This record gives sequence, structure tokens and C-alpha cells, in this order.
Amino acid sequence: MNFWNKYKPSVSRRSLLMIAGCVWTLAGGILITRTLVQLIIMRQFLLLELFLGLVFGIAFYLVLFARISKKHIYRINLIKVEDPCFFSFFNFRSYILMIIMITGGITLRKLNIINPNILWTFYLTMGIPLAISAYRFFYSWAKNK
Repeated sequence: MNFWNKYKPSVSRRSLLMIAGCVWTLAGGILITRTLVQLIIMRQFLLLELFLGLVFGIAFYLVLFARISKKHIYRINLIKVEDPCFFSFFNFRSYILMIIMITGGITLRKLNIINPNILWTFYLTMGIPLAISAYRFFYSWAKNK
């Protein structure tokens, strides 16, 4: 047994669904919480921005995130290794995409390039499909006993 196999943090495929749900909940929760705090502080166009974020977030889920989360769930269920690595809830490409998105969001916020009202609505638009997708992972985890 080599070093990697001996010390790799392995979990069941079913646990990967729970881990993915937790990660997606955390990411969506951070974006939604940051947005709500900022919108409440600014108190300008609060209902309009919440409405726009919700509508665009649901649309973004239906157009893109529903397919992405379904693809990840399918990939996790088809993993052939009995106890895959803890980090295999994402494939390599998804980790790269996640790093780019996090870096881009932080950069936009720190450089103050975009009007904060628009930026916070965009954060909400991204947080909502992440949270809905997390539900799909939890549902698949519960169904996959």
C-alpha cells in the first residue's frame, strides 16, 4: 500500500453527496448573507434588488446550475472506487472554476469597479442557485440510503 492510499481522506460515495451539499450551502449562504447585510445597511431599492436577485437567481439555476448539480450528482454516483477521496465531490475543472469565481468576486468587491448595488444583486443572483443546488445534493443523499 503506497503512502497516498494509506493516508488519503476517504469517505463513502453517499457521504460525498452530503459534503457537496454542505460546500454548496456554505458558498450560497456566504453570498446571500453578505448581500442581505449590505442591502439592509444601504436601504436603497431594497425590495427591488431582492426581487431582481431572486428572479435572476432562479433563472440562473434553471438555465445552468440545475444541469451542473445534476452532472455532479451523477458523477459522484458513478465513482467506481469504493471509498473515494473526501475532495472528489468536485472534479478538477470545477475546482478551477470555483477558484476563478471566488477570486473574481473578491476582486470586483475590493477594487470597487462595479457599483455596490449591482454587485450585491449579482452576489444574490449567484447565491440563490448555489443554495437550491445544495438542496439537490441533500435530497440525493437522503434518497441514496
